Amino acid sequence: MKRQTICCPYCGHHQTVEIDTSMGDQEFYDDCRICCNPIHVRMQIDHQHQRIKLHVDTDDEQYY
Repeated sequence: MKRQTICCPYCGHHQTVEIDTSMGDQEFYDDCRICCNPIHVRMQIDHQHQRIKLHVDTDDEQYY
């Protein structure tokens, strides 16, 4: 398990999520600890460059 800090796309609060890279690319939701809105997280593993890319959005608009 690895930890990554993300920013809530609704309220802007920074929070830490735990990610498990052993199962490859994933898509999941994590509720914001402040505003309780669901944060959509897509994780892509780039094996060639040994990077993990997280895409965080509200499920209807891409933020980063």
